[in-house]
Amino acid sequence: MATSTGGTLSTTGLTTLVISNQMAAADIAAIAALIFDDRQNVPPNPVVGALNTPILSSVTAIPGAFTQNGLLYVPNRGVLKTFPGDIVMVDATAGWPILVSRQAINIGGTLWNP
Repeated sequence: MATSTGGTLSTTGLTTLVISNQMAAADIAAIAALIFDDRQNVPPNPVVGALNTPILSSVTAIPGAFTQNGLLYVPNRGVLKTFPGDIVMVDATAGWPILVSRQAINIGGTLWNP
């Protein structure tokens, strides 16, 4: 399975990968390349006030942010282990990874578009 665009049915601004035992190296690299450190090169956003927005041209991806063995590094917070069927999404604007478990993605009546 390849990366796709994900989110809710009304907003699909996330790069998405469904975790499997046969993930392509290119898909893993695509997700890893979008994950940035949210504490470096992040100037205040004058429109939002206290929230920050990275300048993508000056931010570099974190080496090893997502690996073939399913480890997802959440910048400045730690490492999460993914399992087949989980979905990893990255907000390419902010460089922030999102992990949704395979059990949680289809509950609560929320319609997702991974």
